[in-house]
Amino acid sequence: MGVLVNNTCCAAARETPAAHSAQPVPAANEEVRNRLQRGMIRLPGGEFLMGTDDPDANPADGEGPVRPVRVAAMRIAATTVTNRRFAAFVKDTGYVTDAERYGWSFVFHLFVPPTVQKTITQAPAAAPWWLPVDGAYWKRPEGPGSTIGDRPEHPAVHVSWNDAQAYCAWSGTRLPSEAEWEYAARGGLVQARYPWGDELTPRGKHRCNIWQGRFPEHNTGDDGFVGTAPAKAFPPNGFGLYQTAGNVWEWCADTFRAPDSEPDAHVMRGGSYLCHDSYCNRYRVAARTSNTADSSSGNVGFRVAAT
Repeated sequence: MGVLVNNTCCAAARETPAAHSAQPVPAANEEVRNRLQRGMIRLPGGEFLMGTDDPDANPADGEGPVRPVRVAAMRIAATTVTNRRFAAFVKDTGYVTDAERYGWSFVFHLFVPPTVQKTITQAPAAAPWWLPVDGAYWKRPEGPGSTIGDRPEHPAVHVSWNDAQAYCAWSGTRLPSEAEWEYAARGGLVQARYPWGDELTPRGKHRCNIWQGRFPEHNTGDDGFVGTAPAKAFPPNGFGLYQTAGNVWEWCADTFRAPDSEPDAHVMRGGSYLCHDSYCNRYRVAARTSNTADSSSGNVGFRVAAT
C-alpha cells in the first residue's frame, strides 16, 4: 500500500496507481436519465470574474489572477450526488469503485476506531490524520462496520474522478469544467469571498460545514456537523446551488495546472468539512486543489452538469 499526500489536509493521494482498466458502464434508460436530470438548475452563461487576489489566497494553487471568463449556457445539479443516487447507479450497473478495487481508502483519523488504528502501519508522514483503512469505500465510509444507512441524503464520498466519470456516463451528464463550477458556485455575486458574501458567519449564523475547534485534534461541531452533512443542510446560493463551500470537495472535469502539480491531477473545488482557517482556508469560493484520478477519501464527492 503506497500513500502520499497532496495539499496536506485537503486530499490524500495514492502513491502508485494500479493498472486498472476502465469499466464499461451502460447508460441508464431514457426514463431514468430524465428523472436523474430533473431539477437541474438552468444557467444562462455569460462572463464573470474568475479567481481571486484575496490576501488569504494560496499562490501555489494558482487561484489568481482575477480574469474575465465566459461560460456557455448550462445546467448544473443543485446538490452533490447523494448516497441514495450513487447507490442507484451501482445497483443498475454493478460498477465497482476504485476504492473497492484497491481494497482501501483514506479516512480521517477521528472516525477510525482505536482498534483499527493500531493495525495501520502506513500513513502519510506530512498529514498523519489521513489513515488508509482497509475496506473503506462509499458504502462503508469509515471502514468495516460503518454504514450509510442513516445518510441517504449525504454526499457520496470515497468517489474517485474515474468513478465520477462513470456515474456521468450512466446518468447522461458530465462533470462541470472548473470555470463552470466557479461561475455557478458564486451564485451571481461578483468577487465575493464566499457563495453568500464576504462574511463567514453573517449575523453569527453558520452557512457551511467546515471545521471548528483545534485542527486536527478536536472539532466542536458548532455548525452542527463533524463529518459530512446532508446535501441541503444549509441555504442555497443565489443560483439555487447548495453547499458550494465546505462539506465535500467536488471533482471538476479539468486537469489541474499549478506549480508542482501531479501530472494526472484533476481539479477539485469547494473545500470540505475538514477545512479550517488556521490550516486550510480553501472553503473560499475561488480556492482550488487537486488529486489524482484514482484517489479517494472520506471528504471528496462530486456534482454533475449538462450542456
